[in-house]
Amino acid sequence: MGAAVAEKVRDARLAAFNRVSTGDVDAAAEAIGRIFCPHQLTPNRPSAPGFYALHNCAAFDGFSINYVAYGGTVTIDPGCLDRFFLLQIPLHGSARIGTAACEVESSPGTRASLLSPTIPTRMTWDGDCAQLILLVDRRLVEQRAAALSGKPASAVEFAPAIDLNQACGRELQSRAADLVDLAEHLGPGRRLAPLAAAELRETLLGALLHGQRHSRSEAMLVFGGRAETLPRPLRQARDCLHAHAAEPLDLAQLAGITGIGIRALQIGFRRHFGTSISQMLLDIRLAHLNARLTSARPGESITEIAFELGFTHLSRMARAYGKKFGETPSSTLRRLS
Repeated sequence: MGAAVAEKVRDARLAAFNRVSTGDVDAAAEAIGRIFCPHQLTPNRPSAPGFYALHNCAAFDGFSINYVAYGGTVTIDPGCLDRFFLLQIPLHGSARIGTAACEVESSPGTRASLLSPTIPTRMTWDGDCAQLILLVDRRLVEQRAAALSGKPASAVEFAPAIDLNQACGRELQSRAADLVDLAEHLGPGRRLAPLAAAELRETLLGALLHGQRHSRSEAMLVFGGRAETLPRPLRQARDCLHAHAAEPLDLAQLAGITGIGIRALQIGFRRHFGTSISQMLLDIRLAHLNARLTSARPGESITEIAFELGFTHLSRMARAYGKKFGETPSSTLRRLS
């Protein structure tokens, strides 16, 4: 690459984390495909004058922050991403992202894009476009959505356009910038402590799932009791379940706290939360277990964590966890250990 491109490499964010810097189209597609996923990369001109590809990647547990830039205009066709979500925030240049349902025009300070793993995507990056890209493991997003919606884990599909002038866009852009600063402060030779990485994951997942519209948004609203005005007794009962999730369920005590009868509570939970009282308590415990496993310290035992959270039958717990999150508790622990 020439001196001008070498200067871009030096001046790019996350420069110490460089994984790809090349002027060869095929080499760029192969190398970046190994980091993200296989894809077709096509410059708008066959001779690719001025083409270069730059990819810097700082990886954390379950997510990474990336700086990606292309010289010239290129078309990128990854199809379905399959394993991860990509939040793409333009820094300079612009991009057009096409899905089966819509097309998103993204540009600095105006609009970002959010690609879901199950939606085929084709992109065109125009004229020396550079973007900050947050990659988040698909399973993390689906499991957190399951915990928040009271439903089993399944595909989550986001609205692909993010307005950077709205609250969600501003927060996600700020989170991505903070990750870049953190990675550059740590440098390539240092890893973030597991607990700090877990806290970052939870913050990012919360910003995505509570901020941007997606296919589980309505279920989250219902399960959270925010889809309509929630009667005070039901709000008290829900809060009591969260506060005392590790304790045995006592319906008479719950009715006494809320001031209404057991039957009224049961009907109210079905109507307003779309679930039973016992199922909500189980979902709360499973969500706590999933969160504990994704932030577990070395040597922590699944059995000990489960008993702390109020599970008394480990085999039932494991079956319920597998049904909800699509993997065993030990698989979750190994994946993020």
